Amino acid sequence: MEQSKTPKASQRANGSPLQQGILIALGALLSASAVAGPSIYPTGTTRYDPAKAYNSFVLFSGGDNVAHLIDLNGNSVHGWKDAAAHGTLIDPALTGGKLGHVFVTLETTEGKGTDLVPGQVNRKITKTIGELDWDGKTVWSFGDKAPGGASQQHHDWARLPNGNTVVLANLVHPVKGFKQPQVLDDVIYEVNPAGEVVWKWVASEHLDEFGFTKAELKLVRNAEIADYLHVNNLKVVGPNRWFAAGDKRFAPENLLFDSRNANFIAIIERKTGKIVWRLGPHYPAASIEEQLARKVPRPVDQISAQHDANIIPEGRPGAGNLLVFDNQGVAGYPPASVPRTGGSRVLEIDPVKNEIVWQYTGESSGGPAWSFRSTHISAARRLPNGNTFIDEGQSGRLFQVTPDGEIVWEYINPYSKVGKDALTGRTTTNYQLYRGQPVPYDWVPAGTPHSEKAVAPPELSQFHLPSVP
Repeated sequence: MEQSKTPKASQRANGSPLQQGILIALGALLSASAVAGPSIYPTGTTRYDPAKAYNSFVLFSGGDNVAHLIDLNGNSVHGWKDAAAHGTLIDPALTGGKLGHVFVTLETTEGKGTDLVPGQVNRKITKTIGELDWDGKTVWSFGDKAPGGASQQHHDWARLPNGNTVVLANLVHPVKGFKQPQVLDDVIYEVNPAGEVVWKWVASEHLDEFGFTKAELKLVRNAEIADYLHVNNLKVVGPNRWFAAGDKRFAPENLLFDSRNANFIAIIERKTGKIVWRLGPHYPAASIEEQLARKVPRPVDQISAQHDANIIPEGRPGAGNLLVFDNQGVAGYPPASVPRTGGSRVLEIDPVKNEIVWQYTGESSGGPAWSFRSTHISAARRLPNGNTFIDEGQSGRLFQVTPDGEIVWEYINPYSKVGKDALTGRTTTNYQLYRGQPVPYDWVPAGTPHSEKAVAPPELSQFHLPSVP
């Protein structure tokens, strides 16, 4: 996972109920610009309109190595131990109706140098992943039967309708023609309930399908880092209108992934392992008029360092379209040109016409572009009422927006990860959130408590902290 620096734990407002109540109101302004470096700002729910929000639980893993299930008022209602930072609650339709099951990392181990992760030292890798029930009991795991005895899972996983699980993992091995003696490759395993690999897909075996020119492929093979693609996302395509209309590229069993470092999104055909649909790595440039007007629909312009590409499920507004968090970070072979002071974007894309049909930027909520910015990690999901759930991961901010950009719920992560800077030895504190997940109430056991009380910020120009006596 990428790392970023954020304010120290002692500087985050998370004191008495009265103090929290006062400071919560500051969130609308400060949380939006938290990435710019204010030293004091509130945590927890900073605004909430229950009448306009999609009311649900939210799951995320904090820096305390706990997968937290919260309600929209920020109350922690349940949790599971998680050795990493990306727990995922599983749709009960895929667990035989069992409620409250999650994927988490059960165990990590240390890699040293090129034996596990080329070019890096003291980097934790995932040894074992598992499915936990509501009470925290392990009901499925994968690791000891993985190649090399460690799953090396990263970023994503998904349960299949047949009961198997697809796992995104790393594979460390030499690849002919690469500058690096060993490549940190991306591999997908399909694992059965017994923890055995029954299907495998290796990214380096499909280099000629990713759309690189000969010159670009030379840059890829001569990359200075072994993690040349950095695939950060894996989703099952699922039922959709394109396949129903006869487009076999979007077969529900096919797999969708994206490469952060190479700026493309692609669909793998399960039957053959071939890439049958791709967006990127080449994008047309938007005209100045289009950029200023931010008009839609328009052809997809430059995406860079994207995360969490997913097909909007059936039954939700925009069903069948692609939703993706476009970080606008530095990525590409060669690096893409991105705005120097711009922000990130959430894009909804018609994957047949390759057109942007909806977008969210900082301007959508009345701020400058850079008021919404996360150059790494992050996520976006379409909600049943048409709102969009967004994880601005770099600043640890989760929020919901309406189709016209109104922020109707916002939450700032209070669970920090404390470590030490390798060079200076100073204590570091990090509030970033790799991924948040909206969880419907009926995905967990009945009776799980939740609150739906409005939280309204005050007039910010009149809000000040009291001076110390």
